[in-house]
Amino acid sequence: MPDKNASAAVPSPKNPAVRSALVRMHAATVLFGISGIFGKLCQSSSFALVCGRALVAVGAVGILCLARQGAPWRGVRPQDLPGLLLSGVLLAVHFVTFFEGIKLGGVAVGTLGFASFPAFTALFESMAYRERPAARELTCMFFVSIGLVCIAPNFSFSHEATQGLLWGILSAVAYALVAISNRRFAASLTGMKTCWWQNIVIAACLLPLTIGEMPSISLPDWFWIACLGLLCTTLAYTLYVDSLAAIKARHAALIISLEPVYAVVAAWAFLNDMPTLHTLVGGSLILGAVFSLNAKAA
Repeated sequence: MPDKNASAAVPSPKNPAVRSALVRMHAATVLFGISGIFGKLCQSSSFALVCGRALVAVGAVGILCLARQGAPWRGVRPQDLPGLLLSGVLLAVHFVTFFEGIKLGGVAVGTLGFASFPAFTALFESMAYRERPAARELTCMFFVSIGLVCIAPNFSFSHEATQGLLWGILSAVAYALVAISNRRFAASLTGMKTCWWQNIVIAACLLPLTIGEMPSISLPDWFWIACLGLLCTTLAYTLYVDSLAAIKARHAALIISLEPVYAVVAAWAFLNDMPTLHTLVGGSLILGAVFSLNAKAA
């Protein structure tokens, strides 16, 4: 029997503020989704791409914080530093493995591999906090596993698309650990300031590994890297954070679940990266399970 108060919990699109927030959230989801396209177009290594993106984001997010919230380096407490450091390192691993999956397996395969992260989050959270997974979480894990098996073109590790899927899954594991670390080391900073600090850590981790490659990055590649830093990080995160003023985070999660859909459609339209039938079937299982999990959580 439906909850009598359920309708009150869901934001009404008739409210102009909510309608505007929903538009911003969908725009942010599109920008998050098309990051794979920019990564695919960029010919530099995944390490250099992520490092360049972080450097651009540090400058852009820093300027935005100064204009709207004050200096991003102010307000950080000593007890916040371990969480910021850990989440930044994990995000560096996530981004590098994500773009490696995109480069090897294509946008659809790499993105759908990453889309499995809610299942890993539920699994790791239950392990970290000794919480028994709910039935809906176990169901999500099951269908995500079946979906990943369907997406795999074959079971040979020498196949590039299979390697791309494995890198995408590894990026999902890293991002799930980010979610767990954020729960354990919840910083008192705003979302934008946290984003700035995390990109500082990413740049600090990767710059020593890529400093020799930076001068050889071509101008077209710097353009795609700038697009990642400005559009898919700074603008997307700004739209995301601003929309949360009018809609709840759990409702935003339902929209964010559509990120792989936007990514696959955009790759099909702009890169002619047409997903195969087994990719569509596997992706439908993954996205259906994730969307159902988020919908029940909302």
